[in-house]
Amino acid sequence: MRIGVIGAGNIGGTAARLFADAGHDVVIANSRGPQTLAAEEGDGVRAGTVEEASEHGEVVLLAIPLKAYTALDPETLADTVVVDATNYYPGRDGQIKDLDDDLLTSTELIAKHLEGSDVVKAFNTLEAGTLENEGKPAGDPERLVLLLCGDDRDAKRTVRDLIDEVGFDSLDIGTLADSRLMQPGSSFYGAEITSGEARDALQ
Repeated sequence: MRIGVIGAGNIGGTAARLFADAGHDVVIANSRGPQTLAAEEGDGVRAGTVEEASEHGEVVLLAIPLKAYTALDPETLADTVVVDATNYYPGRDGQIKDLDDDLLTSTELIAKHLEGSDVVKAFNTLEAGTLENEGKPAGDPERLVLLLCGDDRDAKRTVRDLIDEVGFDSLDIGTLADSRLMQPGSSFYGAEITSGEARDALQ
């Protein structure tokens, strides 16, 4: 699969390497340009512009500060599965009233901007070091879970397959409105738990 990764920080860089190790063709980008991403390049990963990563990807993972979402081009990302790994931190992103008033989740905000994309929330709850080092084969009883949610069934299936390929179980917790359960401050944010433990917690 062709995957674009926008954002080359801890989560973006780690996800790009995991996807490439699973056999995918990855273009990674950041706001500063490909010349700043030499350290991220390797087998299966090449640096590009944000536009190139957007156009390259059948799936595009966002690992950017939330405040930067308005710079994303909805037309370039139309008909694309967009994986939202962003998190809202008011001290960094500024106050966003609809989020502070709990009228929308941060992923619903992005989905409104990218109205032609199939947005799935995933890859935002575990730290980069955990993603990089704690992947395990399917069936391992200690395999950790990554939660996901979204409004499109096929898009969620695509993301579930990616999660499995990089060494984690997945658990679909519902629609984009349900991504409140994955945001900073929630009990699942940062939780290193198995799928069974997550199901028990949801109940």
